[in-house]
Amino acid sequence: MTSEQSKLAVIGTGFAGLSAAAYLAQAGYRVDAYEKNERVGGRARQLLAKGYVFDMGPSWYWMPEVFEKFFSDFGCKSADFYELELLDPGFAMVFGLEDVIKIPADFESLCALFESIESGSAEQLRLFLEEAAYKYQTGMTKLVYKPGLSLLEFADWDLFRGVFKLQVFTAFSKHVRRFFKDARLIALMEFPVLFLGAMPEDTPALYSLMNYAGLKLGTWYPKGGFGRVIDAMKTVAEQQGVHFYTNDAVLSLKTTHQKLTSVKTFSRDVAYDGVIAAADYHHVEQQLLHPSCRNYPKSYWDKRVMAPSALIFYLGVTCRINKLDHHTLFFDKSLELHAREIYKEPQWPTQPLFYVCCPSRSDDGVAPPGHENLFILMPLAPGLNDHDTLREQYFQIVMERLEKYTGVAIRQFLDFQKSYCVDDFKTDYNAYKGNAYGLANTLGQTANLKPSIRNKHVKNLFYAGQLTVPGPGVPPSVISGRVAAGQLIKYLNETQ
Repeated sequence: MTSEQSKLAVIGTGFAGLSAAAYLAQAGYRVDAYEKNERVGGRARQLLAKGYVFDMGPSWYWMPEVFEKFFSDFGCKSADFYELELLDPGFAMVFGLEDVIKIPADFESLCALFESIESGSAEQLRLFLEEAAYKYQTGMTKLVYKPGLSLLEFADWDLFRGVFKLQVFTAFSKHVRRFFKDARLIALMEFPVLFLGAMPEDTPALYSLMNYAGLKLGTWYPKGGFGRVIDAMKTVAEQQGVHFYTNDAVLSLKTTHQKLTSVKTFSRDVAYDGVIAAADYHHVEQQLLHPSCRNYPKSYWDKRVMAPSALIFYLGVTCRINKLDHHTLFFDKSLELHAREIYKEPQWPTQPLFYVCCPSRSDDGVAPPGHENLFILMPLAPGLNDHDTLREQYFQIVMERLEKYTGVAIRQFLDFQKSYCVDDFKTDYNAYKGNAYGLANTLGQTANLKPSIRNKHVKNLFYAGQLTVPGPGVPPSVISGRVAAGQLIKYLNETQ
């Protein structure tokens, strides 16, 4: 059977699913992509209401070369679809009403900022990011493209020679404290790993590569929001011949003799020669497959360490809020306490940290004239009890601090308000425990120790997304789709 005759399915149309579908179709296969929701995009869907355009999930555009690599593989570039703006400042961190650190886009200005906070830290920052640059180049050009199916994948002289420089076995918190002493600088360096799913002391120092991405490569913004990136990837996939089916959740996967034979959805029952499941891995295994076809039992998933869930508020405000930057992180309470209440002693936080995205500071098109578009996110432990009373309680807590900082009585100017939390992640994405970010990047869940990209019992079923390799985050998800597509294509070529 030739690739032109083979018909493949992709389940889920987030970044991983869109990527996988595009690469499969480029290889000549007929590809159908299924999405349970009204619009493609998964967590990167947009909410349109009363003239506001809200990104429902991702809002940080880091590692722009990953996106450019995707588009260049199809003979185009991101600029063909959307405009990128380098944010300056990239983001702000609020430690108190008069204690705010704004991260400049210019690296020399960043060094000067560090030096003004802690003597000698400019040189320390250069050394820290020099090490991080090696991890970034190695990690983003080699490690993330490994399917994690065999230890022989790491029989690479460059990887072997640099294994100690990658610091896979060194704690991130210990690594950061070798370079910096000021609590604010430590918080600045540690905050990106909070979304990887573990305390900094439980996260490998390998992930200082994220500091390199954010501080050296810059924080970018796609005009129109992340929905423009989704639209662009969907267009690329459609140009390759992918057919999309929205509002059509997959109900079951039929298998015969160790092969997946058909996909049953709400509206269709179609035969396929191979499938990539880019929906929630746990849901696919536990709900769509017969128990004999599952990679892992329920007990396995119960023991996984998940990245956080989140309480999110989408707010439309009928006035301008001049004190906010595009990205503002509120670290005016204890980072250690909030992190512990996510990862060690799961509970609703005592004194939450939170993040505010105000894209209307950079983009007039995401809110009516004179209005602001606010996305407020508070990280939470996954699996917590979620109800409206708690959402309202924390809305008031967050808004009191936000209004005090901005000097604006924001609640008096609300034009639109919607919350999103654990139960919504479960309902909309079948997200295991209502997680927002996927599987935690702990040492015990790195590379080959993550849930396998390949189904061990169903030969033509592969997985993509944030619960398998390479891990959580938008760029890794784009790469995951490519890697999974490559593995399915390899299997089909070997069996034809």
